[in-house]
Amino acid sequence: MPDLRENEQKTLLTLQKLGGKANTDQIVQQSGLAHAAVMRAALTLTEKKLVKINEKPQIAVTLNSEGKLHAEKGLPERRLIDILVKFGNQMPVEKAVAEARLEQSFIPIALGWLRKKDWATFAGKEKLLTVKGEPPQGADEKLLQLLKAKGETLLETLDKPLQDAVDMLKKRKLVETREKTIRELELTEVGWQTVKKGIAIVEEISQLTPELIITGKWKTAKLRKFDVTAPGPTVYPGKLHPMRAIIQRAREIFLEMGFTEIRGPIVETAFWNFDALFQPQDHPAREMADTFYLSYPKLGKLPAKSIVEKVAKTHENGWTTGSKGWGYRWSAEEARKLVLRTHTTSETIQFLSKHQKPPVKVFSVDRVYRNEKVDYKHLAEFHHIEGIVMDKHVTLRDLMGTLKTFYRKFGLTKIQFWPSYFPYTEPSVQATVYAPKLKAWIELCGMGMFRPEVLAPMGIKYPVLAWGGGLERLAMLELEADDIRVLYKNSLSWIRRKPVCL
Repeated sequence: MPDLRENEQKTLLTLQKLGGKANTDQIVQQSGLAHAAVMRAALTLTEKKLVKINEKPQIAVTLNSEGKLHAEKGLPERRLIDILVKFGNQMPVEKAVAEARLEQSFIPIALGWLRKKDWATFAGKEKLLTVKGEPPQGADEKLLQLLKAKGETLLETLDKPLQDAVDMLKKRKLVETREKTIRELELTEVGWQTVKKGIAIVEEISQLTPELIITGKWKTAKLRKFDVTAPGPTVYPGKLHPMRAIIQRAREIFLEMGFTEIRGPIVETAFWNFDALFQPQDHPAREMADTFYLSYPKLGKLPAKSIVEKVAKTHENGWTTGSKGWGYRWSAEEARKLVLRTHTTSETIQFLSKHQKPPVKVFSVDRVYRNEKVDYKHLAEFHHIEGIVMDKHVTLRDLMGTLKTFYRKFGLTKIQFWPSYFPYTEPSVQATVYAPKLKAWIELCGMGMFRPEVLAPMGIKYPVLAWGGGLERLAMLELEADDIRVLYKNSLSWIRRKPVCL
């Protein structure tokens, strides 16, 4: 005989008493066990091949709030007919309604069903109601009383008249139906053989108490066995949003690599967002199609006059950088315009203007804004991940090594670099990584060395390595998302499916 726990023994014996087959509600009622205890026992007995579970979809019928009211007071037509019978089978409508104390909303319902059920007739100028004879209780009224007593009943257990009454009361919006799965337990052949051999119920103890230990009864008590491999209930603990976890991880990697985090304002002047980075004032990136300009306030303050003049000269003729500049007249008014920053490089160049002595190693992970058409791979608001290194004798090779280290800490080991173009770096490189799950190379960030036209006006005399890119693309790889909008949709099911540790 298989080793059986106390609740399993009780469930088997109850099934035997009920003829080898019964639904869970019947077993609960007969055995005195809780419903959860019966279901746990049933699952274990199924694994031991002693019981099989049959599931049957059935329709449960319950009263709604109005149905409960009529079950308590009687249907409106019944209340009206009772008054008519009480006062001699005939009465004017208004008087009958008043005597029955019918609510205003139920008066037309009562009169309508009196005619439909052919319980009474209307006649004369006084609209006399005349009863044709006291009608017996109908199936609809019987069903109301049944549901009032039981709370819920199964459609399949009702006879034909009561099933028809369900349809009638459903049309009257007095009852509600829902599909319910009824689980029926049935003894298997092995189960029958087991119960025929006889089962002696032995009380099990789930916890050792001081009394059991002191008295020594623990020696003869049967201790309940616990299956530590059994699945527990699903728990959804509080945790970071997956996107926030990615940001936190990126920050921690940079901090481990010896970088310092910097942050700046969301609203910047075009001077720091574009001009300081040697982007001409007629550059396409400045157009309204790409940049959000503020309507109010519209203009901001420029930095120190010495910096502004050097940037202006660099744009116009190259100043002392060896460049020819852009060959146009630079406008301070254009540089004062306020924008939602399009990249966090506006913060790093400001940081460099105040920290001109090496070494400098800083990074930022922050939000930026671009007037993009939102689709599966573009958002108007996203996170820019960026860093710079300024030191004596650093080269592009140092920059590639830094980025390789960062991406390897993210689990991306195959990294390639391709020549590219960016307005404020030269040489410029595009970093791509191989995504094993996608079996494809993905562009993740742009990088390069700041041009002299960027560094000289800020008084910087040493090479500066810089990189930047959208963090969301990295997050999509890490979180296996094929649509960038999923990251911010706050779908609870998606958030729950993502692991706590990434």
